[in-house]
Amino acid sequence: MCGIAGFIVNEKQFDGLSVLENMLESIAHRGPDYRGLWQQNQAFLGHNRLSIIDLSEGANQPFHFAQFSIVFNGEVYNYLEIREELIRLGHRFLTDSDTEVILHAYAVWGELCVNKFVGMWSLAIWDSQKEELFCSRDRFGIKPFYYIDSGTGFYFSSEIKALKKSPVWGGGINDFQVALGLQMGWLSFDEQTYFSQVRQLKPAHNLTVNKQGKLTVSCYWQLQAGINEIPLADAILEFRERFFVKCQFAFTKRCGDWYMFKWRFG
Repeated sequence: MCGIAGFIVNEKQFDGLSVLENMLESIAHRGPDYRGLWQQNQAFLGHNRLSIIDLSEGANQPFHFAQFSIVFNGEVYNYLEIREELIRLGHRFLTDSDTEVILHAYAVWGELCVNKFVGMWSLAIWDSQKEELFCSRDRFGIKPFYYIDSGTGFYFSSEIKALKKSPVWGGGINDFQVALGLQMGWLSFDEQTYFSQVRQLKPAHNLTVNKQGKLTVSCYWQLQAGINEIPLADAILEFRERFFVKCQFAFTKRCGDWYMFKWRFG
């Protein structure tokens, strides 16, 4: 687990690094190994690192390659295979991190690079030539990504508490989400959060913010139902095989009216 935060603002007289430091400090628990802050003009990226792959300082974030800079939370499990493909295309790597592979992949394939990733991620990449921010969240939303689009700035983070440190925070409650929480028990729905200003990037979605401040959200993957359909009788047999044969069930003890069970997976 790492923590990312950042923003793009239109204001020039703005102490952005202090704001970014406060945002990162509020989620310091997400990454005790290194804190990185970076600014280019009105773009700010920050990262609290929990070192997992490539423990060296060279893999600290924000990480830079060519005109691209990235902050990334998560892990791309097939990064070695993608790295080999990029090496065949002539790319050379300075670290053993999956972060560097993501950035090189974006340089080659652009937004389509996420279709190659197998893993969990929330990330933001700044393109200094286009002056454009690209953000993405993994297919099942394992890694969080929250943001505020205020009109005067775009702020994002791994946790809502970091957004509370931004100068655009208002704290208004989203009554629609409160109603869903009370009636359905849902912690979130679609892009909704419990705060009226805050949205979450939906799973399997990308987001871009251009230099004019225009925000675009797009879906890059959907679960295709029906591709592996099998007859009902075969499905029943397969379920029985998986559930009753591979999962051996053993009663262990009884405590009051509650039964405690131990599962042994085959």
